[in-house]
Amino acid sequence: MTIKILLADDHKITRQGLRSLLEKQSDMSVVAEAEDGRTAVQMVEKLSPDVVIMDISMPDLNGIEATRQIISRNSKVKIIALSMHSDRLFVSEMLKSGACGYLLKDCAFEELARAIRAVVDGKTYLSPAISMVVVDDYLHHLSKTDSPTGQILTNREREVLQLMAEGKSTKQIALKLHISVKTVETHRRQMMDKLDIHTVAELTKYAIRKGLTSLEK
Repeated sequence: MTIKILLADDHKITRQGLRSLLEKQSDMSVVAEAEDGRTAVQMVEKLSPDVVIMDISMPDLNGIEATRQIISRNSKVKIIALSMHSDRLFVSEMLKSGACGYLLKDCAFEELARAIRAVVDGKTYLSPAISMVVVDDYLHHLSKTDSPTGQILTNREREVLQLMAEGKSTKQIALKLHISVKTVETHRRQMMDKLDIHTVAELTKYAIRKGLTSLEK
């Protein structure tokens, strides 16, 4: 069986490099590439790949939210995070969103190939560095004060928050999400109330701190 793979990363050179390496594997085929999370979600619905290699820090819709949406619609898709982030929050959120693999971008290609075959066989694959983060997280338990945004904000609020943090105007967000300007304003007000935050600047800082978006590109 040929493993159908979708690559989701906002850096074209990364996608091209991965495609070149993956297509040298006799049992793997890259069926599509996505430069942001929203496109990845749409392509998964259209193409039904076996595996998605998912970056986390992407514009428009980050990899965590994209993973959450993909898994909620098709739980059979296997998602492997391939990220430069080893922070506890990123790892925890990605796994809670439904990813069954997590590797760092400095890993060898052979490890990525092993991870792909492992998740297709129904296993979970974590690189050694990530395994240490997961074990540490389990031993120390996340405190309620450090609970992820997923437990506070709705899916739509997280989408609006990321787009706000990326500098999109209310009208642009409304067009992007196919909702009204008034609805966007309602989501913003509800987020501020829930988080006890009163300015867009503070909301942006919150989004970055919680991993919904990143200034590192």
